[in-house]
Amino acid sequence: MFALYFVIFFAACMAAGATGGMFPPGKWYRDLNKPSWTPPDWLFPVAWTSLYVCMSWAGARAAVQGDASLALALWGLQIAINTLWTPVFFGLRRMRAGMVVLSALWVSVAATMVALWSVDTFAGLLFVPYLMWVSVAAALNWSVLKLNPEVANNPPEIET
Repeated sequence: MFALYFVIFFAACMAAGATGGMFPPGKWYRDLNKPSWTPPDWLFPVAWTSLYVCMSWAGARAAVQGDASLALALWGLQIAINTLWTPVFFGLRRMRAGMVVLSALWVSVAATMVALWSVDTFAGLLFVPYLMWVSVAAALNWSVLKLNPEVANNPPEIET
């Protein structure tokens, strides 16, 4: 049963991750001023794939435990919020709104981690790298916002 749950959670993660293909960073993002500590482009798919495996494993571990309702509900909330950031930041080019989404994501990931921890310690630990990555993403979003106030105040038109 664990394997089936893992596949279901991983499918949810892949659906969220598919927004990266639908809304790639593109020239708009490449032209923005970014902090010197911006991770290299190749790291993002590696990091997200690793995180999605950990998130799926954590969800599957919780799903086979008794009384994991809150942890699983929060897992669903965080993946839904996760799905929003790429379309908001890269699709709509709304850096401030992206920061709002990332703030909500950080809170939901932290809450999920705590809830998972109460059900299965290892499942909670599997969310620690995710919370760290979302913290880096929030710092990067904030830095890009602050380094590009003119773009943040006047987002460019989206080509159709």
